[in-house]
Order: sequence, then C-alpha cells, then structure tokens
Amino acid sequence: MKILAIADEESAYLWDYFEKSKLAGIDLIISCGDLDPRYLSFLATFTSAPILYVHGNHDEKYRQIPPDGCICIDDKIYVHQGVRILGLGGSMRYRPGEYQYTEWQMKNRVRKLWLQLLRHGGFDILVTHAPAYQLNDGMDLPHQGFQVFRTLLEKYKPKYFLHGHVHMSYGRRHKRYDVYQETQVINAFERCEIDYDNFSGDIGG
Repeated sequence: MKILAIADEESAYLWDYFEKSKLAGIDLIISCGDLDPRYLSFLATFTSAPILYVHGNHDEKYRQIPPDGCICIDDKIYVHQGVRILGLGGSMRYRPGEYQYTEWQMKNRVRKLWLQLLRHGGFDILVTHAPAYQLNDGMDLPHQGFQVFRTLLEKYKPKYFLHGHVHMSYGRRHKRYDVYQETQVINAFERCEIDYDNFSGDIGG
C-alpha cells in the first residue's frame, strides 16, 4: 500500500503544478494537519484514495470550511485495507485556541480510546500533528511533543508514526525519518510517499 503523507505546507508540486498522474498508485492520503482545507478538497477531486486528516493547531477554519470528501480521524481508529490507523491531532497548549492540549488533556483523550484499542487490538499507524516528547520535537512549548505519544509507541509498537508541526525548514535538527524502538517515525512536512509494506520514503521537492 502506497501512502502520501502531507502536513504544514501546501506542496506547489501538487497544488500549483498539478497533474492527475502525480497521484497515480497512491492508495491512501494522510494529512497530519495545518493545511488549507481547500488544498485537501482539491486533492480529493483527483483521486479515489481516501484522504484522512487530523487537525493541526492552526486548523480552526476547518469548522467553517471543512475539507470536502475527506475523513477526520481525530480520536478514532480508521481501518483501510486491514491497516489500523489512529488519529490524535493538535499541539501542546501555548495560547487560547482550539486543537491545543496540555499533556493531561492529551492523556485523557488517549484514555477515552481504550475500548477502540481493545476492539481493534491496537493500531498499525499513529497519526498526529505534534511529535512525541524528545523525539524530533522542539524545545519551545509550542513545538514540544507529548509524552503520551511515546507511551503509545512503547505499548502498541505500531509500524509507523506520522506527524507534522515541526517544519523541515526550521533547521537540520528536525529529521524526515527516525526510528523509535520498533516504529518508523516520519515527519510528513509538505509531502512524503511511503510504501507501507516495503518502507522507502520518497520526499517531494
């Protein structure tokens, strides 16, 4: 299964210079947040692949302009072709606003997932906006990751952890790929293609 992961910055390659063939072979599109909802709606008109998304901390506009033809997976386990995908959007709370959480609030969201986790026997892909604590996160509060995400990785050992929020343009410190125990960690900034069954990431320009 080929996955296109996107986050934070709309790809000119896809939006400004789009050709339908660029989405050929893509089985699933996953947005890790902070993207224009019209960008997601645009992509949805050119593919039959499901487009899943979680909210980023700048996605308040989704309430007025929801991305057409796309599926929100915040606080849900979505199953596609047998692959279990868990979504937890938002960032660390650093100011008043939607889609921002304290560590305690994020842990409470995870606690409420216990029945879904039990029913599905865990998950294969964790999709978030923020990174995990001390795993490709920032030192400032707005870009600090959540400790509970590390707990989820340690307990359920998913194959992939996709996140956004820390832009690759912030500096070399933020890596596209990393590994935590048995999980491939991928920063979906702008766009990144993933072969789920045979990992080889291919980033866009």
